Amino acid sequence: MNALEGLKVLELGQLIAGPFAGKTLAEFGADVIKVEPAGVGDPLRKWRLLRDNGTSAWWEVQSRNKRSVCLDLRSPEGQEAVRALALEADVLIENFKPGTLEGWGLGWEALHALNPRLIMLRISGYGQTGPYRDKPGFGVLGESMGGLRYLSGEPGRVPVRVGVSLGDTLAALHGVIGVLTALHHRTAHGGEGQFIDVALYESVFNVMESLLPEYDAFGAVRERAGSALPGIAPTNAYRCEDGQYVLVAGNGDSIFRRLMRAIGREDLENDPGLVHNDGRVLRVEEIDAAIEAWTLQRSRDEVLAALDAAGVPVGRIYTVADIAGDPQYLARGMIVEAPTSDGSTLKVPGVVPKLSATPGRLAHPAPRLGEHDGDLHGAGWPARRVEGVAA
Repeated sequence: MNALEGLKVLELGQLIAGPFAGKTLAEFGADVIKVEPAGVGDPLRKWRLLRDNGTSAWWEVQSRNKRSVCLDLRSPEGQEAVRALALEADVLIENFKPGTLEGWGLGWEALHALNPRLIMLRISGYGQTGPYRDKPGFGVLGESMGGLRYLSGEPGRVPVRVGVSLGDTLAALHGVIGVLTALHHRTAHGGEGQFIDVALYESVFNVMESLLPEYDAFGAVRERAGSALPGIAPTNAYRCEDGQYVLVAGNGDSIFRRLMRAIGREDLENDPGLVHNDGRVLRVEEIDAAIEAWTLQRSRDEVLAALDAAGVPVGRIYTVADIAGDPQYLARGMIVEAPTSDGSTLKVPGVVPKLSATPGRLAHPAPRLGEHDGDLHGAGWPARRVEGVAA
């Protein structure tokens, strides 16, 4: 049995944040009905690299385990179909600009009156309230406003993006936390649903560690630091003899001593001024120079082997080619050869997190556009015909 088996989810969102939340719930057994516009579908179907069938590889991950139905949410027929589906749903996910669903007669007040048990997850750039509510927002703007973009990159150079749409996925994961919390509350406290208001920028800001309290207490504005981690030493990327880099995290007190012993710097290992992190931060340049002087005399693999043997946290910088063949990934089922709707197979990420009794699963591939238009009737959703959905 799957942990969320029997949970009915209606996904109205597009692209990343809302659909990533739907994907996560679907992986643990929720029945997720994804609503797409007829003819074109979710724009993610055409984002980045397209497969021979004209659909993106990304789509195969983002929409696995879901069903696809086509509705025109701007039409009275499509809106009535959503109401009929919402009547039977446990959760509705949307990531439109605030006010969009209200304009279609599908806002929280209307759907809550129709189905008081409904839980609505609302993901937007800036949230459902506040002076920025009506501004369009994307993940990159959430990363910037949340403080992440300013810290990404090398000192004195233009801030860079982290390489993936992290703001969107952080918002999605906060949304899933909200859904599961609201489901527990509904079960434990009378069966009433509620809406969950997730802003992209707040989801990023929530993981920014000590950024704000350090500013409040000391006026400190954290700056870009490249591969280093300011205030914690030593932790950095170090160049090896073969031009490759290794990441070394020697910032624990006992780990630092093992690291210095491994690189032959017993003088630093036994230096009373370096016993704790606050002392090491004051001499981080000296420590980094000592570590890199040692790594530059050895290949990356030699460095990895030596520091592994010494019990020092160390790792190489993985490309996706490294990931695809890594034994740890393979042993934990994180590289899965999954079927697709066109009959081919594709390597995709496995499911996270891993539950001991009710693990997530890949039950069926990402759907073709409108593939399940006729599946809803008699499938535990509306028993009557849903107007606007092909029978």
